[in-house]
Amino acid sequence: MEIERINDNTVKFYLSYIDIEERGFTREEVWYNRDKSEELFWEMMDEINDETEFEVEGPLWIQVHAMNNGIEVTVTRAQVSDNDESDAPFGSDDNRKNFEPDPSMFANSEQLMNELNDDPIVWTSDMFVFDEFENLISLSKNIPLYAVKTSLYSFEDKFYMHVMYDEFKMDDDDKSDFCGLVSEFGSLSQVTIHRLEEYGKVIMESDVMQTVNKYFN
Repeated sequence: MEIERINDNTVKFYLSYIDIEERGFTREEVWYNRDKSEELFWEMMDEINDETEFEVEGPLWIQVHAMNNGIEVTVTRAQVSDNDESDAPFGSDDNRKNFEPDPSMFANSEQLMNELNDDPIVWTSDMFVFDEFENLISLSKNIPLYAVKTSLYSFEDKFYMHVMYDEFKMDDDDKSDFCGLVSEFGSLSQVTIHRLEEYGKVIMESDVMQTVNKYFN
């Protein structure tokens, strides 16, 4: 799980489907089973409280983004008026009695409907992390041309390459081959493009492999 403290009243966490399974839950339970989804949510909030001292008190705003490889959840403590009223959707003396996974909270409604209809999620993008820029140079020497759009960011002394696949030219086998080649020099990352756009530094906006190969080989 990846946790980001936004401010005093807001915390965001990213949970991959692998993280969910390692905690003893299934993807279907998260979407269909209220008791299980509530149990997972409060387990995460307890963990966040231990790591960031973000205490759950008063009504909460909960926003969930369904993503390719997991879910991103933003939790905000609502400001309560003097009359103890708030516009937040959940709130009472016992917050745990008011957890309600409402589909309207999901930003990517099309992807959520695919989940609920048991349709496969389209594999559209990946994020790779490289400890050293030299690894990117080595990769650029060895990788053939693929139908992908790439961008490069630096963040916390590492380099992140975001990859968008051309769905008309690449099938899952092509994507697997691409991932296999890139993973020889880097590794898949759970850091989201949204976090990099907000906190990282853009190194190359496009054509990462071609640009690195042109200027460093």
